[in-house]
Amino acid sequence: MTTLADLLLTRIARDGPISIASFMTDALMHPAHGYYATRDPFGAAGDFITAPEISQMFGELIGLSLAQAWLDQGAPDPVTLAELGPGRGTLMADILRATAAVPGFHAAVTVHFVETSPHLRALQAERVPQATWHDRIDTLPDAPLLLVANEFFDALPIRQFVRAGAGWRERMVGAQDGTLCFGLSDAAALAVLTPRLDDTQDGDLVEHCPALPGIVAAIAGRIATNGGAALVIDYGDWQSLGDTFQALAGHAPTDPLAAPGAADLTAHVDFAAIAAHAAPARHSRLTPQGVFLERLGITARALKLASGLTGEALDAHVAAHRRLTHPAEMGDLFKVMALYPATAMPPPGLDP
Repeated sequence: MTTLADLLLTRIARDGPISIASFMTDALMHPAHGYYATRDPFGAAGDFITAPEISQMFGELIGLSLAQAWLDQGAPDPVTLAELGPGRGTLMADILRATAAVPGFHAAVTVHFVETSPHLRALQAERVPQATWHDRIDTLPDAPLLLVANEFFDALPIRQFVRAGAGWRERMVGAQDGTLCFGLSDAAALAVLTPRLDDTQDGDLVEHCPALPGIVAAIAGRIATNGGAALVIDYGDWQSLGDTFQALAGHAPTDPLAAPGAADLTAHVDFAAIAAHAAPARHSRLTPQGVFLERLGITARALKLASGLTGEALDAHVAAHRRLTHPAEMGDLFKVMALYPATAMPPPGLDP
């Protein structure tokens, strides 16, 4: 049992069961025992690998898509280039390298990271030392905004609700015999889930991310007012239905309650909720990651990079291209949606 588990058991004994959102917040971000606050979770030595760590091609194409959106909107200067939850800084480093040849782009941009983990900030500073760090989106500069959120929304704390007639029972984290366990609250009507009464039936489970509306509205408001574009890339689909709360440790699924603070916790992203809060900006059509990357020319880029490789290096490169794009791997599971001004078109690779 982890130290954080002991703290949570003490809290539950004193105050009663807690929401999954509260559990996730402590498990991921507790200042002394939280997952992101205490380790580098990325790569082969960590618990999971994100797309930028799989291949440089991912960040290169993201960067060129955003740079083209900047050009299409008249190349505003200055412009804020921001990333939410930037991991090790690998994605932004690849974006900056790929866009170095875009005339005027680097002279116009300032780089900003929204990151709360001191441990990850230190890793990011090694790769992108010119970045400015923020705890929240609302402190980003008041300027046109080019933003990327890759595997950011999936780590936001969620609440889970099970349909019970015209009401909902919340799935909670409680304790039994000194061990954390799941349970259900009494049924109650919830205004935020009233629209889901039309597409669910008794026993269906839906997930709600309390922080998502405010974050999306903040991004969309800035883009609608000042211009720019945001790319949201994550695993999920259109509208939540079913239990997607999961934990990963050592690249393998594990019990989310077994060792809080020692495993990554995520849930699938509800892109319908992102679209619902995109106004006054527009949102693009939801597009599979593989389709998005192919439209941007990943196969041509892969062939060019492969020309200088042989043996194991070539095999790894081919495997990386497949992992990013193939429908059976990340190609269909991960989706892409853009937010952009009503007067503009979406970034390249996406449809209105």
